[in-house]
Order: sequence, then C-alpha cells, then structure tokens
Amino acid sequence: MNRIFRGNGRMSERRPSVKLASALLAAVFVAGLALPASAQVLNPAAKSNALIQQNDLQILQNRIQRQQFQQQQQQYRAQDRVIVQQPPPVVPQVRSSCQTQIIGNTAVSTCR
Repeated sequence: MNRIFRGNGRMSERRPSVKLASALLAAVFVAGLALPASAQVLNPAAKSNALIQQNDLQILQNRIQRQQFQQQQQQYRAQDRVIVQQPPPVVPQVRSSCQTQIIGNTAVSTCR
C-alpha cells in the first residue's frame, strides 16, 4: 500500500509542470489561430484584387456566352428565312374520252 501512496506523491509533484505545459500549449494554439486572421487584415488588397479578378472573369464568361447564344439565334433565324423553291405539284390530268368529228361546217362531239 505504501507503494500506491508513494506513486501518488510523485504524481502530485509533476502537476505544476503538467499545468505549465498545458498552459503553454493553449497559448501557442490560441496564437496560431490569431496569426492567419491578422495576416488577412494586414493585406486586404490581395483578397480584394482576387475577388475583383474573379468577378471580372465571371463577367467576361457571361458576355461570351451571351454572344454565342445571340450568334446561334441569328443562324437559326437565317435558316428559317431561306425560302426553298418547291416544284409545282404534279396533278394528274384526266383525258377526255370524247371524240370530236367535223361534219361539214358542224363539230359533233361524242363522249363515252
């Protein structure tokens, strides 16, 4: 049993160093979190320029897409305007079965 209590004595001796190491680790962690935020605040122009460039790129892409769409629509309209000359329809003609005979000064037609 003495061994158990002696082990606890050693643990209690280590606690101040553990507390100090924990505090130091927490301070380094907090400082690490604060550094990127301060770097962003120090150089807002770079982030702003990147956003402006991204917006400009998006604007240019939209313009190109609009122009392509308009060109495609113009081509479709031009195709629709083309007038295709169709040949006249073929209409069958009925031949008459009538015969015309001229007798003297008179024309006589006989139809069957």
